[in-house]
Amino acid sequence: MSKAERLKEEIGWLKVVFAVCVALDASLVAWLAQNYATANPVLVITGCIASVLIALLIVFVNRRAYRRFEELEDA
Repeated sequence: MSKAERLKEEIGWLKVVFAVCVALDASLVAWLAQNYATANPVLVITGCIASVLIALLIVFVNRRAYRRFEELEDA
């Protein structure tokens, strides 16, 4: 497998991870928006922390994908 093909495959997997993370984060934020007043405070705090962590993961995956795009241009 050539370097370009390997990079394309990795970008494909990063797209999947990115989409799953965005869906998870959007769902979690929607749940928090609907249930913050009635939910257990521990669940709300845990949900907020998880939402921030997933958002950081989204940023990490996005940066990694763009680095792979740059590598693919050079290959």
